[in-house]
Amino acid sequence: MTHPSSPPLPSLDALLRMPEAAVLLARFGRTATAAALRLVLADRRAERLFHAPPRDLLDEAGDRLARAAEPSQRVVFNLTGTVLHTNLGRAPMPPEAADAAAAAMRGATSLEFDLNTGRRGERDDHIGPLLRELTGAEAATVVNNNAAAVMLVLNTLALGKQVAVSRGELIEIGGAFRVPDIMARSGAILREVGTTNRTHPKDYIGAIGPDMAALMRVHQANYAITGFTAAVPTDQLATIAHGAGLPLFDDLGSGSLIDLDRWGLPHETTPREALAAGADIVTFSGDKLLGGPQAGLIVGRADLLKQINANPLKRALRLDKGRLAALESVLRLYRDPDRLAECLPALRLLTRAQADIQATAERMAAGLARLWPDRPIGIEMCRSQIGSGAMPVDLLPSAAVTIGGSGLDSLAAMLRGLRRPVIGRLAQGRLWLDCRCLEPAEEGIFLAQLPKSGGAADTV
Repeated sequence: MTHPSSPPLPSLDALLRMPEAAVLLARFGRTATAAALRLVLADRRAERLFHAPPRDLLDEAGDRLARAAEPSQRVVFNLTGTVLHTNLGRAPMPPEAADAAAAAMRGATSLEFDLNTGRRGERDDHIGPLLRELTGAEAATVVNNNAAAVMLVLNTLALGKQVAVSRGELIEIGGAFRVPDIMARSGAILREVGTTNRTHPKDYIGAIGPDMAALMRVHQANYAITGFTAAVPTDQLATIAHGAGLPLFDDLGSGSLIDLDRWGLPHETTPREALAAGADIVTFSGDKLLGGPQAGLIVGRADLLKQINANPLKRALRLDKGRLAALESVLRLYRDPDRLAECLPALRLLTRAQADIQATAERMAAGLARLWPDRPIGIEMCRSQIGSGAMPVDLLPSAAVTIGGSGLDSLAAMLRGLRRPVIGRLAQGRLWLDCRCLEPAEEGIFLAQLPKSGGAADTV
C-alpha cells in the first residue's frame, strides 16, 4: 500500500504534461498512453490507493503499454522434438523465401500482370512452370492449403457424385478435421470401400457405377495400419479407374518433392512418382516436407486442371502475393538437389546428425547448470518426430536436455514467457528440451535470455 505521505493522485492531464510522459507519447501515441493512464488511475482508486508518486504511475502505464504492444504471434524456440509442428507453424522457411515474401508485400508486383504483353496475366504462371518441371505434370495450380486443394478438386470433379475411398484412408487429422467432412462440404458423396485394414481391387471395381465420378487415395497422415493389411497400389488403382473412364485422385498430404532416401530418411511418395504410376490429379502441402509456406499444390492432367481453375471456388481459395513469392523461391531451390539439405531449413533439421545434436545438448546443459545449479540437469538420447502427418511411425535419433526438480509446470510456463518463448515437453517427471531444432547459431540467443534461477523470469 502506498504511504499516505506520497502525493495525491494527479489528474490525467497533469500526468500527460509531465516531461517523463514524453517517452510514452513518442513511442505509443497520445491516445494509447492516455487510455493506459486512465486504467492505472482507475485501478488505484478502486483499491482506495489515493496517493502515489507520479513516476510510479507513468512506469505502470509504460509496462501496460509495452505488454499490449507485444505481437500475439511470437517467434519461439521449438524444442518439442517435433520438427514440422503444426501448432508452431510447421516448416521454417529459407531466409531468401521470407525475404521474397516481404519484398512482394511491400509494394506493387506483377502478380497478375504480364510484363511481356502489358496485359492481364495469371498468378499461376509464377509457379506453374516450376511445378511442371519438378513433378512431370502437364499442369499445376496452387491454393491456400492442402485441405482447400482437396475440397476444390472434389467440388470440381465430383459435385453431387460419388468418390470411392478405402475405409483405411478415412483419416482425421489435427483440429478434428476429417476426410468425410471435407468431402461432404465439397459436395462429393463418399463411397467407402474395403475394410479398415484390407482393401482389394475387387472392392473398387464393385463400387463403380453410373454415379461414380473418381477414385481417390488418401495419405495415411498421423497413423499407420500394420499387421494383416492389404492396399491397392497406385498403378493398379489407376488401371481400374481408367478402365472405367474415371480419374484417379491421389492426396499425398505431406508432399515431398524429392526422394528422401538419399539423406537416409524413410521414403515418402513424391508427386512425380504418383503421376508416373497413373494418378491424374495429385495434391500436397507446401509447408510440410516441401519446406515452404502454407499452400495446397495441385498437379496433374491439363484438361482436369483447366476445369479446376474455372471453378469459382478457386478465387476464394487462392494464394496471396507474399506466399506465392515465397513458394516460388523455395521451388527454385529444388533445381539444385545437391545443396538442398544445406539451403532448406526443414530438410536441414530433419537430416541433422545425432552427434551434432548431442554436442548442442551438452553445451546447453552446461550453460543451464551454471545458471540453475540447484536443479538436476541431464542429457538423454531420445527420438524426434517429423510431424504434420509425415512418416507417422518413423522417428529420428536425437538428444535432449532434461530438467528435473519441483515446480516443473511453473518452470515450463516461465520459459514460455521469455522474450523468445521456449517450448519443450513435460514427460516422465522432467522437462525435455529436444535440441534437434536448436541450431548452433541460436545457442547464444537461447542462453542469454534465461534468468539466473529456475524461478520467475523478466519477460519485459
